[in-house]
Order: sequence, then structure tokens, then C-alpha cells
Amino acid sequence: MEIRGPMLLPARREDIELQTIDGLTLVGELAVPHDRDPVATLVTCHPLPTAGGFMDSHIFRKAAGRLPALADLAVLRFNTRGTTSPRGTSEGAFDGGRNEAFDVAAAMDFVASRSLPNPWLVGWSFGTELVLKYGRDHAIDGAILLSPPLHRASDEDVAAWAGDPRPLVILVPEFDDYLRPDEARERFASVPAATLIAVEGGKHLWVGENQTRRVLTEIVAAVNPGALPLATEWSDATA
Repeated sequence: MEIRGPMLLPARREDIELQTIDGLTLVGELAVPHDRDPVATLVTCHPLPTAGGFMDSHIFRKAAGRLPALADLAVLRFNTRGTTSPRGTSEGAFDGGRNEAFDVAAAMDFVASRSLPNPWLVGWSFGTELVLKYGRDHAIDGAILLSPPLHRASDEDVAAWAGDPRPLVILVPEFDDYLRPDEARERFASVPAATLIAVEGGKHLWVGENQTRRVLTEIVAAVNPGALPLATEWSDATA
């Protein structure tokens, strides 16, 4: 069976709750390999909730559906404050990326409480702003940015990563709505060690199976390259 769309490969999936330091409960899900321990952990920060972003935004939903089985990764997804998905609604209200700092911290506290290994923060669109602004404060192995708009993250937030030894991987779609590769190279020039990958034909929302596979491949290349190439067929999947 070809792996595509919303297919769920085998994994242990658990509905979870995160507790923020300002007293909110956030809803989420943890997916881990079905019959072995994960080798690394993806902590995902979703796109802008006021524009329809949530923990089920398709790249993250597919990462959770595929990567525990294909790449031995744990995938933690959660709704930031005030965000609703089929999993439920996180308490609080959208704060434009300010108090969402507490949401990122709650996710990282959960990772520590479960002793999940080698965490990487993975932000998409608005989620990249949270990673850039707050990711350096946490015990992560690295960070991956998908379609960074650099609206709320300032040049100072970007430059602060220059002295950080942890990898910063940036995927910029050729036809992004907000930040395209040439401008991205200028905006991230203050972080010379960052890896910036221009994705030919890509768009901000990474629509289509080819784009999904490219993004998931680049994530795995950074976090667990020994799992490449990712399988495109599976004999025991449930839709």
C-alpha cells in the first residue's frame, strides 16, 4: 500500500495534556514507535491559529502518522492557547506569540517528564516564530523551521542563534507567500552556521504528497539520517 494522505502507520498514540506556568491546560497528542523506544523527539509548533493553524495542520498530522514507524521518532503535537482541533480546545486565548512562550515551555517540561530523547523543536509558519523567540531557552538538540514568515520574530531574535551550537535548519519554499529563498538568505545571514534549504516548487502550505515527502525527508535528514530513504510503501497500515 502506498503511503500517502492521512494514512496512519503503526504507533502508540496517547492523548495528553500540558500544564503551563500561568495555569492553563493545553491539549495534545504523543505518538511513539509501536514496539521500540524512539531515537529522537519532534516537538511541533503549529501555524497561525487565527488563520486555521492547529496541531492537525497536515504536515504535522502526517509526521505523527508516519515518522514513528518510518524513522523511530516520537512526535509531540499540541494546540497552543485558545486553539481548537478535533482533539479539543486548549485553554486561554491567542496572544500573538507572547504568552505562547509558556506553551512551548509546557511542551518541553512534558518531554523532560517522560524522558523523551533528543528533542528537536519543529515550527511551521507562526510556529517558527515561537521556535526562534523561545527555543534557545530549552534543552533541545536542534530546531527546524518550515516556511518562516519572520513577522513576529525580529532580526535580533534571529541573530541570537548565531552563537548557539545547536543546528538550525530552515526550509523555504520557492513560491512562499511571505518569505522566499533570496530574501530568507539575507534575513538569516546573521546565522552563518544555519542550513537554509530552498525547496523548488514549494509553497507556504506544502500542499501535495510530493511536498509532504520532501518536508518529512528533510526533517528526518536532520534528526535521524540513518532512517533515510523513507519508505513509500507499507504492508500493514490503517487509514
